[in-house]
Amino acid sequence: MRAGLALVALAALLGPGLAVAAPAPVAKIDIEGVISPVTLRLVGLALDRAQSERAQALVIQLDTPGGLERSMRAIVQRMLGAEVPVIIFVAPTGARAASAGVFITLAAHVAAMAPATNIGAASPVMLGGGNVDKTMMKKIENDAAAFIRTVALERGRNADWAEKAVRQAVSITEREAVRLRVVDLVADSMPDLLQKIDGRTVKTPRGMVTLHTRGAPVKAIEIGFRDRVLNVITDPNVAYVLMMLGMLGLFFELSNPGAVLPGVIGGISLILAFFAFQSLPINYAGLLLILFGIVLLVAEIKIVSHGILAIGGIVSMALGSLMLFDAPEIGLRVSWWAIVPMVGATAGLFLRAAGAGGAGARVRGDLARGRRGGAGRRRRACARGRGGRAHAESRQGRHEGRSPMISVDSLLILVVVFAVIFFIGSFAKILREYERAVIFRLGRSTRAILNPGGQGNGPGLVLLVPLIDKMVRVSLQTVALDVAPQDVITRDNVSLKVSAVIYFRVVDPERAVIAVQDYLYATS
Repeated sequence: MRAGLALVALAALLGPGLAVAAPAPVAKIDIEGVISPVTLRLVGLALDRAQSERAQALVIQLDTPGGLERSMRAIVQRMLGAEVPVIIFVAPTGARAASAGVFITLAAHVAAMAPATNIGAASPVMLGGGNVDKTMMKKIENDAAAFIRTVALERGRNADWAEKAVRQAVSITEREAVRLRVVDLVADSMPDLLQKIDGRTVKTPRGMVTLHTRGAPVKAIEIGFRDRVLNVITDPNVAYVLMMLGMLGLFFELSNPGAVLPGVIGGISLILAFFAFQSLPINYAGLLLILFGIVLLVAEIKIVSHGILAIGGIVSMALGSLMLFDAPEIGLRVSWWAIVPMVGATAGLFLRAAGAGGAGARVRGDLARGRRGGAGRRRRACARGRGGRAHAESRQGRHEGRSPMISVDSLLILVVVFAVIFFIGSFAKILREYERAVIFRLGRSTRAILNPGGQGNGPGLVLLVPLIDKMVRVSLQTVALDVAPQDVITRDNVSLKVSAVIYFRVVDPERAVIAVQDYLYATS
């Protein structure tokens, strides 16, 4: 009995000392889209929040096509001086860390990537679409190369590859990034990441810190409403729509003084658009083409041009919209889904105004001619009898001969028909017998909403959700690839030149697109 009590007392004394403390939480924030001043603000808030809440590390889940160099440098400086270890996780599957994202990833204490992601293409791109001389461009490139090299050396990463990413715009997959010591590891998910980095020791301004992340709770840092709004308007499509709405609002306010509402909406939209433009590679030639197109549409209201000014304005606006953002990355361009509705709506409004103005002018002209003629013309017409009527009819014929070659209503109908055809063609696809579709709905692989006779991915008619679904065509045909001649030596020491052909075909379209970045390039 006494021995049992002694053991219980001993366990009670040793228990608290042997108990393992729960690991400190890990903070997490998602950064997606263009790197902008809003992104800098979000990263700063996340670092401050992680430090105040005594988080042992901050995980930044990154997916970006690039962005503003000034914001990128400020983010890198914050990360290099952060007392809380920063972990960059390029995720989810299919994400990328391109351009400015390369600098941010290399500056992390721990860099990880999810499967089927890529990193690279960090060559500097001039904002504003301006052309600079070779000397200035060389200075910019050398400055970026030196910066990324020193960041890579500070974090113990491959500085030679980092410099190539700037000078040659090279890009690699997650497996190649680990092999080349660009990132530290590949993780399938957030729990897998925390398990793999457990026990790592990183260097911070306050000294060496060992991570204990196995089983650590993850606390997501919520983005406030203000920051969400600012992050949305820096999207190229949203910035483009705001600019168009702003110009239209100001135009209608100046055309109808006292309306107030169009001017207020236009002013707010333009200010928000200019805020977004500071973080986007604006091509001023495209902006001037849009302005010139609006000028032509305004002139169509005042001048009878038989529709020539209207057509020129629509073409100018469409070309300017395509050229507005001068960047090689797809994520920094205006989508057709934004261009077609905005150009069509703008052209329709101006053409409608031109039609109303032309009708009003004809009515006022008829009334003026009626007042000038008076009863005297009626008496002359009665005195002349049938001949007078014949003369009036000939004048009417000459007036009709001067009507515009293309009516305003016809132009409006053409614009509407074009927009409808484009809209229908955007979600109704025809796949041949040897083609299959890989469909992404809000980023997730799915099936078509309607595919008569098919399995949801072809062949035949495939209907998608408009503006939401994205489709990738994959051919199931056998592809023949020529292999470059190779010099081989036989067992008898005879040198031979061997030529070969590789035949392959896709048997699983979804895996070919999702698991491999470019399956055709990977095979070749």
